Amino acid sequence: MPEIKPRKTLFNPELRRRGIYVLPNLFTTAALFCGFFAVVQAMKGAFELAAVAIFVAMVLDGLDGRVARLTRTQSAFGAEYDSLSDMVSFGVAPALVAYVWALKDMGRLGWIAAFIYCVGAALRLARFNTTLEVVDKRYFQGLPSPAAAALVAGFVWVALDNDIAAFDVRWIACALVMFAGISMVTNVRFYSFKDINLRRSVPFIFIVAMALGFAVISYDTPAALFLLFVGYAFSGYIQALIRLFRRKKPTTIS
Repeated sequence: MPEIKPRKTLFNPELRRRGIYVLPNLFTTAALFCGFFAVVQAMKGAFELAAVAIFVAMVLDGLDGRVARLTRTQSAFGAEYDSLSDMVSFGVAPALVAYVWALKDMGRLGWIAAFIYCVGAALRLARFNTTLEVVDKRYFQGLPSPAAAALVAGFVWVALDNDIAAFDVRWIACALVMFAGISMVTNVRFYSFKDINLRRSVPFIFIVAMALGFAVISYDTPAALFLLFVGYAFSGYIQALIRLFRRKKPTTIS
């Protein structure tokens, strides 16, 4: 008789031995909590706290992958968990914050804009997971979801910090939310900063520039962060136009 192999169930000792790495998933859970906290604060009307929570989630999201690589605790579970956390923190939370803050007074157009952003984040994360092994590591295909979330949350934070009423800028908020959502699913490439080697020596002027950058962010944190991500969001389109211009430029035959 053929040998019958035991089924891999939850009671199988082989599966029970497979644990979950605590350290990187702790950062992912913290990022997920910040996204959930942003949703709760938006429902309560505390939009500034909600915007700050999204930025904190972005910092934690950037740490979990690096911690996993440094401690060699990468796993398929961690990758899937990180994607689900990103969908909450950078997909649902920014869309809901923008909708409750300014878009709900625009009727059908408001929730359509919020949905465009939300579905853009979902498609962006799905495409990222399926093309992880084939894309150029130096570039993201489409605007990364954390940068899109920072763009939306930064605009809300800047408006609140300058006592600008949501009703007065609802059309700008609507356009910005749709721009961020569509940018996430485009084929435009955005620099990923993954090829930067922190162990390599840099010129002294680089350290001076970092110090000035921290000083500017400390002086007006909401405006500085928002302008930083606005520049990053347009950098991909500017580079795409430069490449298109160079491709169409006729070559000179000597």
